[in-house]
Amino acid sequence: MAAYDLSIPISEQEIRALHVGDTVRLDGVIVTGRDAAHKYMIENFVRAAETPVSEQALYQELLRLLKGGVIYHCGPVVRQRKDGSWEFVAAGPTTSIREEPYQADVITHFGMRGVIGKGGMGASTLQACQDYGAAYFHAVGGAASLIADSVKQVVSVYKKEEFGVPEAFWVIRVEGFPVVVTMDSHGQSIHDQVEAASRVKLHELMES
Repeated sequence: MAAYDLSIPISEQEIRALHVGDTVRLDGVIVTGRDAAHKYMIENFVRAAETPVSEQALYQELLRLLKGGVIYHCGPVVRQRKDGSWEFVAAGPTTSIREEPYQADVITHFGMRGVIGKGGMGASTLQACQDYGAAYFHAVGGAASLIADSVKQVVSVYKKEEFGVPEAFWVIRVEGFPVVVTMDSHGQSIHDQVEAASRVKLHELMES
């Protein structure tokens, strides 16, 4: 296990150097996105025959932000300052497996290098990480306020009125954002290992 400091955008070479169990501190701009955001990207960009004209500007922005970038499964608690700018009060991860039907296609389409969340993801996402050079980063659940301290600036927000605050695309600049690699680009998943070990233990208990 090793420790890394990575700046976003991240290169494929840097991702391929990571293995499960490594700790990483991320610097740069990341984008939050949960169920509504992933469904929107799939329907309007990834699987659409043609991108709607009304969504072209956001599409180009997401292409820029996510190329070599990271998406964070997070429904933040935010506060608006008197000057109209936003700040994150809490920024804990949400459960990632809900995005499993979408994530592999989003990684592939946008050329992403990382996904942040909690609980891990499934076989499709793991395969996409292996094929295209990406990693799943586990953020510590229950540390929402601590993680928010790593959010230094809310750069912009998209779809807040349409999706609501938790589901919107929040574009944030982070410094020293702490994560652990739990799915790497070599086909390894700590989550799979834990599940397999649990099955063995359950079998032993049932046999005793």
